[in-house]
Amino acid sequence: MTRISVDAFEALIRDQLPLVELFGIRTVSIGEGLATLRMHYDPSLLRPGGTVAGPALMALADVAMYAVVLGLIGPVELAVTTNLSINFLRKPPPQDVVADARILKLGKRLAVAEVLLRTDASDDLVAHVTGTYSIPPERD
Repeated sequence: MTRISVDAFEALIRDQLPLVELFGIRTVSIGEGLATLRMHYDPSLLRPGGTVAGPALMALADVAMYAVVLGLIGPVELAVTTNLSINFLRKPPPQDVVADARILKLGKRLAVAEVLLRTDASDDLVAHVTGTYSIPPERD
């Protein structure tokens, strides 16, 4: 069972991380160790050459990792990214980008996740992302 709903995650993002709204990122689903998010296409996300900019892809991947981590630990707002590594595999065309995230390992203090980024037009990956989230210790 997931520890945070899509609606609760969206509310947390809206209240605590309003920057996410600028990227047009929406949560599609949060499950047991899985999450899917979508970044809606907007021309402001393009870089020269007509492709979605790398910083926008990184933002989508980071928010997807946050969703998958909170799906397992609940609404722990101070869980933070400690590492994010992205491999850009192909230029995404100007369309929505979908992020499929999954937990690789969940410990007491660290969570390691993987995110696969693709567009609606193809199942071919545009980027592969791995990252680590630091989980704050529980308070008594």
